Amino acid sequence: DSKGSRSYTLRDTLEIVDELNFNSQKAKHELSDLYETRIKRMGNAGRNGGEYYTPRPLIRAMIKVVDPQIGETIYDGACGSGGFLAEASEHLRRDDLSAIEWATLQRRTFYGQEKKSLAYVLGVMNLILHGIDAPSIRHTNTLTENVMDIQEADRHDIVLANPPFGGGERKEVQQNFPIKSGETAYLFLQHFMRKLRAGGRGAVVIKNTFLSNTNGASVALRKELLESCNLHIVLDCPGGTFQGAGVKTVVLFFEKGSKSRSVWYYQLDPGRSLGKTNPLNDEDPKRVRGSPAGAR
Repeated sequence: DSKGSRSYTLRDTLEIVDELNFNSQKAKHELSDLYETRIKRMGNAGRNGGEYYTPRPLIRAMIKVVDPQIGETIYDGACGSGGFLAEASEHLRRDDLSAIEWATLQRRTFYGQEKKSLAYVLGVMNLILHGIDAPSIRHTNTLTENVMDIQEADRHDIVLANPPFGGGERKEVQQNFPIKSGETAYLFLQHFMRKLRAGGRGAVVIKNTFLSNTNGASVALRKELLESCNLHIVLDCPGGTFQGAGVKTVVLFFEKGSKSRSVWYYQLDPGRSLGKTNPLNDEDPKRVRGSPAGAR
């Protein structure tokens, strides 16, 4: 895009925003939809927003399985534009919440961390537009924290995340993790496992090669996941789920504190090719085929 067309889009957006009455829930909802659409379009155009955009139908399906409750804390250590936390807030919001429950939802439920400045700003704004006035999102690099220093007070009931893949993390960053790897997602997965309380539930997107790679880090990490958590579902996502990424992914659903017994392997099969003009929708996650894989 030229600078002129970008400013034109921004001006259009600002004019729409200017007309909204922020005192009404309907207006807030309209603005949050508009905002999400803009982030999604950034991704589809190959610009920065795409790094931080997970398809909302996939997020909603993950949240439905994990089923957060009021009073539980929800954490995303690679929160990007805040999609997981924002959708979790929609899942938890009800008209009959008490004043105490509403205060809990506002102040003691959503926790996130994000390294990149643009993503951090997008995420905070997204949560505010979803009615969370003071989201606990920190602008920090999660991977610089030594996972062995995580205390019980730092842990959460639920982890929802789609950490960045690839990477090539520096040796000094790898020192913060028992299983050393240059693969960014492998370090995040170790972090997430340790951020869960006993009995806590996780749903994390990761490249499907995690299931089959034979290098030392992959084998060690799979072993740790199976032994420290009950990995009960692996959801295989079709190609095209993440537009522009060209990466095949799976979602790992696990519970902290007991060994894996039997793992169910599901394939999400929408019955069509996914792409920019034919993205994942909310009906697609209902079309899954599954079988017990057995803990390996």
